[in-house]
Amino acid sequence: MSAELLSILALIVMFVVATLFPVNLGALALVGAFLVGTLAAGMETDQILDAFPGSLFVILVGVTLLFAIATNNGTVDWLVRAAVHLVRGRLAAIPPVVFVISALLTAVGAPAPAVAAILAPIAFGFAAEYRIHAMLIGLMVAHGTQAGAFSPISVLGGIVNGVTADANLPGNNLVLFLASFAFNAAAAVVVFFVFGGRELLRRGTLESLPGAPAPSGAVSSGSAPSGAVPSVAVSSGTASSVAGPDGDDASGASGGGGVTTATTRDTATGGGLRLTPHQALTLTGIVALCVAVLVFKLDVGLTAVTVAVVLSLTSPKTNKGAVERVAWPTVLLICGVVTYVGVLQEIGTVDYVGSAVAAIGIPLLVALLICYVGGVVSAFASTVGILGALVPLAVPLLSQGSLGPIAMIAALSVSSAIVDVSPFSTTGALLVANVRGMARDDFYRKLLAYGAVIVLVGPLAAWAVLVAPGWLG
Repeated sequence: MSAELLSILALIVMFVVATLFPVNLGALALVGAFLVGTLAAGMETDQILDAFPGSLFVILVGVTLLFAIATNNGTVDWLVRAAVHLVRGRLAAIPPVVFVISALLTAVGAPAPAVAAILAPIAFGFAAEYRIHAMLIGLMVAHGTQAGAFSPISVLGGIVNGVTADANLPGNNLVLFLASFAFNAAAAVVVFFVFGGRELLRRGTLESLPGAPAPSGAVSSGSAPSGAVPSVAVSSGTASSVAGPDGDDASGASGGGGVTTATTRDTATGGGLRLTPHQALTLTGIVALCVAVLVFKLDVGLTAVTVAVVLSLTSPKTNKGAVERVAWPTVLLICGVVTYVGVLQEIGTVDYVGSAVAAIGIPLLVALLICYVGGVVSAFASTVGILGALVPLAVPLLSQGSLGPIAMIAALSVSSAIVDVSPFSTTGALLVANVRGMARDDFYRKLLAYGAVIVLVGPLAAWAVLVAPGWLG
């Protein structure tokens, strides 16, 4: 059996074992990378370790550490209250706003993982506070980042357009951007109604929520205010919610609000938006992270770690225990699987599958299968890397003239990017690592199921709409 086939079989076995036994799939993937790499492919240990996603590891650790600090000192809760003011209490408006903000940030050039790293903790904080389904708000972040990901000035848009130009193929920036935006917007609409959008519409504004507490008094922050702005009272060294190993609150609360800090209800005059000095410093750090990543193009993981360390030094007592709240099982899971996929790419498994598909000889069927290769592999690996590999792989097919290059490249791009909702992608991993309002294991399983549906439906839909009709040359 060839190394390529053996590596695919090993991947299937890993998923089966991780499903039947309580073993972290990331640990299995590291073992698989070691055994397949050394025994089947003759790789050196250094080559295998080179596939470890160091950048992704730092992003996961840095961002979750920073927002653990922000949660401990009440800054995330302050951001939640600010979001309430922005939408004037309209609960149903929150998911679309999150989608649009995510799309705008990636469209102006911010990498999708950086946007997800910044917005996911804030969005989840709001969702936990006001009983918005965690899957709804998380998927709005994920699909939003992909909706704007192929603008002419974005990272992915620049890569695809560059590869297309190098291959002397015709391209259309506007078609590429609009195709990605339309498919992700359509997915967001479906997500809205599947994961509680109707309920949000029925609930109306915060002021109309049934059973709302009085304007003042100590209440649970998971309760909804009635015409008032909640003000979280966080004492030094007190965490607003300490997550357990699988995402539950250490206090025993699970799902629901996800925050156990006592709150007071101020009137809507803005008094509820007062910041403590350390909250102001934390908010400044988050803004600095956004500016550093979006404007100066600094690494999001290293920048987040730097901000977290500075905040820890300024208030050691308040930030005690933040490191324990980093989602270490999730970090192992994601980094292990990505390492194995890196070994697959080094072995040549991806090229092997692509070449086998191209040898079929039926252009429309080959186009569909290439879209599926892009979708399946990108769900576990770098979208940038997959697009860089598959667009040149599709050149011989496109050179035959039987398929429209613009349509095929747009379909391949959509297929490879829309699956980034998978918990094994960088964006999906950030959602799992930062989830609030739902046990992390439950959220992971639901996101995995949703990602599987997208992997099955996304490439087929992109092919059916863009390629099969033959309307776009």
